[in-house]
Amino acid sequence: MQQPYCHVVQYYETDQMGVAHHSNYIRWFEEARVFWMDQMGFGYDEMERSGISSPVIEVQCRYRSSARFHEKVCIDASIQRFTGTRMTISYRVTDEKTGALRAEGESSHCFVNRAGRPISLKKEQPDVFALFQAQAQSAGAMER
Repeated sequence: MQQPYCHVVQYYETDQMGVAHHSNYIRWFEEARVFWMDQMGFGYDEMERSGISSPVIEVQCRYRSSARFHEKVCIDASIQRFTGTRMTISYRVTDEKTGALRAEGESSHCFVNRAGRPISLKKEQPDVFALFQAQAQSAGAMER
């Protein structure tokens, strides 16, 4: 099991009440996704060097309770759905000390080549497909 990504809520991320602004959660999702892929052994930098990009095609967030300045939140990222041409990553943001759920959400992605055309990882990058497939299978998220 991979480690969660942890983030200390910064002062600039908050409003006058010391509450983290809602837009930051989407950034934290991305930070967690980058961290998750690094742990998986195929980070965004390596992916892009190999000619693959994975743009966000949809994102959503459900806010459950407020994260506040200087709290540490931990974000668990995992594959919710994977087809080889698309994937959906789910996120759970919790307070490190109390475990309180702060937010949960998903981001959906496709895979494209350098020309921006959709690709099938299974056909064009079988080693990369195998990495994502292993993650998806361990999370029970494979689709055909």
